[in-house]
Amino acid sequence: MRVVAAMSGGVDSAVAAARMLDAGHEVVGVHLALAQSAATLRESARGCCTIEDAGDARRVADRLGIPFYVWDMAERFRQDVVEDFVAEYAAGRTPNPCLRCNEKIKFAALLDKALALGFDAVATGHYAQVVEVPDPEAPGGVRRELHRAVDAAKDQSYVLGVLDADQLARSFFPLGDTTKPQIREEAAARGFSVARKPDSHDICFIADGDTRGWLAQRLGERPGPIVDHEGTVLGEHGGAHGYTVGQRRGLGLKVPPADGSKRYVVSTDTSSNTVVVGPEELLGVDLITADHVRWCGPAPEAELRLGAQIRAHGEEHPATARVERVVRDGIPEQRLQVHLDERVRGVAPGQSVVLYDGTRVVGSATIAHAGRAARSVPTR
Repeated sequence: MRVVAAMSGGVDSAVAAARMLDAGHEVVGVHLALAQSAATLRESARGCCTIEDAGDARRVADRLGIPFYVWDMAERFRQDVVEDFVAEYAAGRTPNPCLRCNEKIKFAALLDKALALGFDAVATGHYAQVVEVPDPEAPGGVRRELHRAVDAAKDQSYVLGVLDADQLARSFFPLGDTTKPQIREEAAARGFSVARKPDSHDICFIADGDTRGWLAQRLGERPGPIVDHEGTVLGEHGGAHGYTVGQRRGLGLKVPPADGSKRYVVSTDTSSNTVVVGPEELLGVDLITADHVRWCGPAPEAELRLGAQIRAHGEEHPATARVERVVRDGIPEQRLQVHLDERVRGVAPGQSVVLYDGTRVVGSATIAHAGRAARSVPTR
């Protein structure tokens, strides 16, 4: 099989490429140039897709003896990931750019180009597993399922929840059965210079980690009130887009609570440019409505008991999920209703909810609204 190995310049993608080669595939290494300013070197463990990273990936490819190319997808990345990120925050939502990058870049633009050039599949260094199960209705009688990785601390199945069945059929994740320490040991044994290279963290296109400052440069300062749930003004902010549900630090409130309790962002309203704060108990929600629904396999036809995960490395919560058919702007689409067994804090519109059946990823959707069901549920 002819496989494009996406090589970021880190240790994970290096070992993934090596394992695909060991498995007998014809492998070509590809580094995606995504940064608008490619001359900028990474700062500590932050950032990615720099000249330094491209050089590290090339050295691994040379050691493996495989062809290596750099594909420029900076403009596509800017439009589909960076501009989407800004637009979501401007609308008062909290997006996850890693899911959007996987959906639009790594398993759409990259995979489409690879297939157009005659390749059969793409391999990445994500920590997840693909399991093949018999299915008479699937092509070749086999269906591929996406499952959690063995290393729970590194599991990345959440950010892969946007893959559909066709994309999953042409994707390989060779690291899913291995822990991160084992991957570093293997990289060192193979003589890879990236064996001890630190992982990148945070949002790759915000290298200094200052998301609020980065957004302020693009959306500008727009001062507005910070109020409590009764409407009392407690302070001022520089723009509602700089705050997210569940946030506690950096609020700069001028009026302390009478009981000394901590305050959290409960909601943001970009139309009125208002940030609402309140006590921790107001953060709990148990009813999620989500759109932009994507399934990693057949779409469920009935109400199901599943696990719901709301953050990349968050806890899985028992839930009941139901698919609804709606019409928006004359176009039929699906909407997902997720009823959590217990209230969960810090759920914000724009985040993704990924559904699991055991270790299997069922699908994902983008949270449009989070609230409380009419019935009484214990607060977490």
